Amino acid sequence: MGALVVLPGCQSAKQAVAAKEDHLAAAGFLDKPATTAAQKAMLARLPAHHFVSRVKGKDVYYVYADPVVCDCLYVGNQAAYDRYQQYAQTKALLNEQATTAQTYEDAQWNWNEWGAWDSPWGPGFVGYGPGW
Repeated sequence: MGALVVLPGCQSAKQAVAAKEDHLAAAGFLDKPATTAAQKAMLARLPAHHFVSRVKGKDVYYVYADPVVCDCLYVGNQAAYDRYQQYAQTKALLNEQATTAQTYEDAQWNWNEWGAWDSPWGPGFVGYGPGW
């Protein structure tokens, strides 16, 4: 069974931003296209592809500006931001788990063919030498 794995390093910048924006929308952020000259000018003043927060009354809103891919703002409340952060933490954990060393079990593999694995200078010594 084959599987296609897309590594983050293989994505273009636009693909990475578009994927992030899909998750923003799924978390409950609304996209607000910049359709007027005034909106485009305001969009250009925000840090691209970063969150900024804004307090309005008793509520906190989070804004994510994308002047490149969608030419829009993503606006979400605290709940949407929390959902997105939960996704981001889960994604980071999954990426970490994917790169963690895995135990290799294969009855056909003969580990002894590779010689000694301990350092001739004693346990715990890390160096290049026989059996390294």
